[in-house]
Amino acid sequence: MVVGNAIESVRNGEASVEDAILHAAVHGWYEGHIQGEDECPGCDFRGGLPKNGNRG
Repeated sequence: MVVGNAIESVRNGEASVEDAILHAAVHGWYEGHIQGEDECPGCDFRGGLPKNGNRG
């Protein structure tokens, strides 16, 4: 959906290619962040879990 919206915004003249790429990158990161929060509410770590660590 994010990539499709970026392509469409370039095709209809709403955004330059650079703007569409930046917009897609930001929204792609944000959607991944939201999904991560949904999977592990309250987690405060970055990267992989420590060895033998439990999630959440």
